[in-house]
Amino acid sequence: MEKLNTSLGQGFILVGFSDWPQLEFVFFVFISIFYSMTLFGNTTIIILSRMDLRLHTPMYFFLCHLSFLDLCYTTSTVPQLLINLSGLDQTISYGGCVAQLFITLSLGGTECVLLVVMAFDRYAAVCHPLQYTIIMHPLLCQALAIASWVGGFINTLIQTGLMMAMPICGHYLNHFFCEMPVLLKLACEGTRGTESYMFVAGAIILVFPVSLILGSYAHIARAVLKVKSMAGRRKALGTCGSHLLVVSLFYGSAIYTYLQPKGSYSESEGKFVALFYTIVTPMLNPVIYTLRNKDVKGALWRVLGKGRNSE
Repeated sequence: MEKLNTSLGQGFILVGFSDWPQLEFVFFVFISIFYSMTLFGNTTIIILSRMDLRLHTPMYFFLCHLSFLDLCYTTSTVPQLLINLSGLDQTISYGGCVAQLFITLSLGGTECVLLVVMAFDRYAAVCHPLQYTIIMHPLLCQALAIASWVGGFINTLIQTGLMMAMPICGHYLNHFFCEMPVLLKLACEGTRGTESYMFVAGAIILVFPVSLILGSYAHIARAVLKVKSMAGRRKALGTCGSHLLVVSLFYGSAIYTYLQPKGSYSESEGKFVALFYTIVTPMLNPVIYTLRNKDVKGALWRVLGKGRNSE
């Protein structure tokens, strides 16, 4: 295979789902629908969180950040996937690949940290309800949100730098976007050192946050069991159940992709798992958080009511 001279700016051909040409149109239709639902659902949460004063709480402040993250994450991959499925263009430049890798890893890392922050918010709300407003001060909320974004981007800088320094052979990426496990498959030289670092980085940004989240929910479960009334238990569990479901969906697919050895990584399976955390999960997040949420439903009706009254 010819060694790719990155200084010449040569690019890659994204194989995508061309191995299943009979399914490409079906994928195009369903992904277009899911992407539209993602845009609508997450944009609605952001608008409602800004417009309704009753949603000006730490929980919805962080949920607003999560929705913005999901919008950015899906938009960094899905439009190109749709172009790929339509057959218009299956190429991506080397610079575009590096930029896409950096953006997706940064946003994914930010979400890992943000989900920990949201778990801490639920811990403060359930375990320390009387001190909640003091603990989750607006300045602290802003600092935690900034720390989430900065942490995600700093972790990605080193990983992207390693990828740029890695000599690559070949132009065919058996994926629908530039992802680190697939790029490692194209490495010309041994990648043991790079893989070791990637595993450590993945453990830090995935396993450590999951441990913190599980610790927070262990304390929450203990506090809920002390609540005598069933109504109080349901309310406490209702505020946490949606977050736990999002955590399970996001971390489960991410750990499967980034914490397995290169030799055992299946590119075909990887593509379908990537579909799950790039398209399905961002689409489901607004549904999961609002399906049984009376606050969001009430805010939606109030905003719609104001719009009708102004007419």
